[in-house]
Amino acid sequence: MTQPEQPGMPDMQELIRQAAEVQAQIQRAQEEILAAVVQGTAGGGLVNVTMTGGAEITDLTISPEAVDPNDVETLQDLILAAYRDAHTKAGQLAQEKIGPLTQQPADGGNDFTQMFGGN
Repeated sequence: MTQPEQPGMPDMQELIRQAAEVQAQIQRAQEEILAAVVQGTAGGGLVNVTMTGGAEITDLTISPEAVDPNDVETLQDLILAAYRDAHTKAGQLAQEKIGPLTQQPADGGNDFTQMFGGN
């Protein structure tokens, strides 16, 4: 038995449709992120790290000028800096792709949180 629609109450079928649509968009965004490639650099290009959007390192390039056997610490710092740069770019990519899908509507319209009394 279906209940008559009450004024101000969301249509449950519409909510379910919207939820499924958002879920599909998030899944597509996640797939795009994992397939994306980002590159981080350090030392003016002396060290380059290439990674997927999922933070898997796929390539590491170290310029011969960065290699000084008497100063291994600097090379280690450059590698870490290049990795962090690439990792930050992967995080920014994820935020660009998924962030808009998980934020409240800009038009102030109803969202799931508002409809069900969340904060």
